[in-house]
Amino acid sequence: MLQMPFFFQLFGVASLAMYFPSAHALSVENFAQARSFFYTGTLGLFFLFMVTLATSNRQLEETGIQQLVSLALGLFLLPLYLAIPEYDSVRTIYFLNAYLDMVSALTTTGFVIFEPDRLSETLHLWRSLVAWLGGALIWLAAVAILAPLNLGGFEVASSKRIHQRQFLTTLERRMLMRRNFAALFPIYGGLTAILWIALTILGLPGFDSLIFAMSILATSGITATRALSDFDASLTVELIIVLFLTLALTRGLIARERVAAGVVGFSTRAELKIARVVILGAVILLTLHQLIEIGNSESTFFHMKTVRMIWSNLFTVISFLTTHGWPSNYWDASQKWSEFSTPGLLFLGLVLVGGGVATTAGGIKLLRVYALYANAVQEMDRLVHPSSIGQTRSVSQGELRSKAFIAWIFFMLFFIALAGVTLLLAASGLNFETAFVVAISALSTTGPLVEMVLNAPIDFATLGVVAKLTLSFAMVLGKLEVLVLLGLFTSETWRG
Repeated sequence: MLQMPFFFQLFGVASLAMYFPSAHALSVENFAQARSFFYTGTLGLFFLFMVTLATSNRQLEETGIQQLVSLALGLFLLPLYLAIPEYDSVRTIYFLNAYLDMVSALTTTGFVIFEPDRLSETLHLWRSLVAWLGGALIWLAAVAILAPLNLGGFEVASSKRIHQRQFLTTLERRMLMRRNFAALFPIYGGLTAILWIALTILGLPGFDSLIFAMSILATSGITATRALSDFDASLTVELIIVLFLTLALTRGLIARERVAAGVVGFSTRAELKIARVVILGAVILLTLHQLIEIGNSESTFFHMKTVRMIWSNLFTVISFLTTHGWPSNYWDASQKWSEFSTPGLLFLGLVLVGGGVATTAGGIKLLRVYALYANAVQEMDRLVHPSSIGQTRSVSQGELRSKAFIAWIFFMLFFIALAGVTLLLAASGLNFETAFVVAISALSTTGPLVEMVLNAPIDFATLGVVAKLTLSFAMVLGKLEVLVLLGLFTSETWRG
């Protein structure tokens, strides 16, 4: 099976993953759901075995473009298979609702399709597990598939030219995939286990700690409750969560990208630099507005409430910048105390910027923003010193200009996609403001953004067929990125 195309390997992982919720349902004596997951997973493995047996006398070769197609098909088609046990367990829903929920989970978006009370613990575990595997898939695909094709943000991160690809044989691609899987998955799983243990020690229930840990590493925002505040999380819990969320700000852990991408043009410090500027700027701006409002109503604001308010601002800003989307446990209390209603535009801007390249975060990505910023600084220097010849750190002037150009193209394509998704959602019956927020939420893969900006949840299950299919496409488009899909239609990619 290791010689099968990438799509069938993903199908095999999905089939094996169903045994975990089956075992959980069996342990709580929910035999109906245990059978549903066990039978679906077993049938999936049997189908995969038959396909493998039928192609065992052939030497299957998979190019880079075929791996990219397998990745896209996996995000579109695998949710059809993943939704079967959920649909069979809930029974009172349309299958399209279960499909939308699985797309939301696999793309680490985290839309609340069903009320938490409506789903059993086994289904909550299944949704979290799918999202966690979706995060692992993005880590692996970024290094083993997108980096050799110079796509997915590597067109800015790499020192290669925009259209330069790394030509690998089929054997080299398989070895690259296995080597990176062996290097990355233990890190991903180990960090999840460490966070799970830490949250459990700090007082959160063990089952919810596991779901929170998987949600944080995948930046999916999926929980078995409405929010972290339902458990009255302490400041220590939120501090631990912030430490793990910073993994979505930089590709620093993905050290093996150098195997596929060559010498890196922008270091990981560039992502952290622009992230620091965005976080501090947003927190300072938000805090100053709140302090002004407090100063108008109280004589003093030097007490613990102010400290909690500043911390809640920092936690929430980092959460939305990494496209995770959880507000701090102290957020609502701070908003009421300061009597300042935070504009939703701030959160829309944060999720649009997004996290780092080759991370589970969505959005436009910090490195593209940095490329535009560095090019703007360089152009200002040229206005002051028109005859200068130099470079910005390890990137020459010509390379920086080309990287800024491709980053600007991505900006334009992203907003064109945003306009198209918004119009389709508005045409399906949503008002323009709701359609706009939901479109940004889907393309940035930040499900909790909707309730945070609109101050009210949306019943996605009641949307029309067109709206649900549009949202599904938008979430896959946001996770794969526009340039990756356009790469399917370029001659350079097909030759890679």
